[in-house]
Amino acid sequence: MDTHQAIVIGGGIGGLTAALALHRQGVPVTVHERAASLEPVGAGLALAPNALRALDRLGVGDRLRALATPHPAVGVRHPSGRWLARTGTAAFEAHFGDTIAAVARAEVIDALVDALPAGTVRTGSAAELVDPGDAGDPGAAGDPGSPGSPGRPGRPAVVRTADGEATAGLVVAADGIRSASRGLLFPHHPGPRYSGFTTWRTIVATPGRLPAAAGEVWGRGRLAGIVPLARDRVYLYGAALAPAGARAADGDERAELLRHYGTWCAPVPELLAAADPARVLRHDVWELADPLPAHHRGRVALLGDAAHAMCPFQGQGACQAVEDAVVLAAGVGPGADPAAGLPGYTAARLPRTTGIVTGSRRVGALIARRSPAAVLLRDTALAVAGLLPDRVLLGRANATYDWQPPALRRTA
Repeated sequence: MDTHQAIVIGGGIGGLTAALALHRQGVPVTVHERAASLEPVGAGLALAPNALRALDRLGVGDRLRALATPHPAVGVRHPSGRWLARTGTAAFEAHFGDTIAAVARAEVIDALVDALPAGTVRTGSAAELVDPGDAGDPGAAGDPGSPGSPGRPGRPAVVRTADGEATAGLVVAADGIRSASRGLLFPHHPGPRYSGFTTWRTIVATPGRLPAAAGEVWGRGRLAGIVPLARDRVYLYGAALAPAGARAADGDERAELLRHYGTWCAPVPELLAAADPARVLRHDVWELADPLPAHHRGRVALLGDAAHAMCPFQGQGACQAVEDAVVLAAGVGPGADPAAGLPGYTAARLPRTTGIVTGSRRVGALIARRSPAAVLLRDTALAVAGLLPDRVLLGRANATYDWQPPALRRTA
C-alpha cells in the first residue's frame, strides 16, 4: 500500500490549500476538480489574520496581502447611512498584529495553484470516494508507522476517477456542502439545513472611484456589504431572508438586488447600477447546524464546507478551510502513514469549527430581525458597542482571529 500518496477531492480554496500544505510536508498529492476550470466568477474574500498566518506557513500570505486595498475604517451602518459602529483598520492591525486582506477569490486560487508543482491539479476530473479505507492499528507500543510496530495493518482508501480506481494513504474530501464523501462516511448525519438566507455576490468595476465607505449596511432581515478590492474594483454582496430556492421572477438577479437595496444609502444603489447582470451570483445559504461526530473516518479527512459549512456572517468560511488544511498537514510526519494524524485533526478542528458555526448562526439571527422593535433594539446595541474602546470591541474577536497555526516541517 502506498501510504505516502494523497488524493484531494475538490479544487476550491480548501482543497488547494490542503494540497499545498501536504506538498510542503513532502506528501505526493493529486487534486481532482470536477469543473472544467478553476476560474470563479463574481466573488471576493476577506482573509482574516487567522487565515493569513496559516497561508504564511505555505509561503503565499504576503502575496495576498500585497493584493489587498488598504482602507481607513470599516463598520456597520443603517440603511439611512448612519454609522452604528465603526473601527479603524489601524486599530485592528495594532490589536491583532495583522490586517484583513480583501481579495478576489480568483487571486487566492491563482496564488495556491502557482505554488503547487505543475500537474498537481486535474480539472474536468470528477472523483468519487468508494472506500474510506482503514488506518489500521499500530498498537500501543512503538512509534506509529515505524517498521515492526505491533498492530493490525490498514488498507488504502479507494477513489474512482474517469481513469479508473486509485488507492491512497490519505484522501482529503473538500467536495463542498453537498459532499458525497461526507454522506458515505456518516450516512446517518442529517446533513445541511437551510439557514433562511439567500445571498448575492458580484464584483463591480469602479474606475478611479473606490467608495469612501466600507463594511456592511444592516436593514430589516437583510444586509449589503461593500469591500474595496485592488485595481478599482468593489466586491458587493447581499443577504436576505427568503424561501429556499426562490429566484428573481424575470431571471434578473441584479434587478432583484435593486428591489431590495435600491433605496439604501450610497454607494449601494450606484454600485448595483454599475454591476454586470451576467456576473451576479445567487446562492442559498445552507449550514451544517448539527456537528459531525468527527472530521475523519478511516483514511479520509473532511475539510471546509464538507466538514463544517457555516453561515457567512463572520466571514470565516474560507478562513476555517485554510486552518483545516494546515492543521491536517502538520499531523503528517516525515515518512509516516499520513492517516496516523487524523484523530488529532478531528480533536483540534471539531471544537473550534463547531463554535464558529454557532457564532455565525447567532450573527445571522441578529440580521434576521424584522419587527421595528427588534431592529431598534439590535441597532441600539450595535451603537452602544461602537462607543466602547477599540481594545474592548476588538477583544470580542480574539478567540477567532488570534488563532496560531502549527508549524510545518518543510517550507519549500
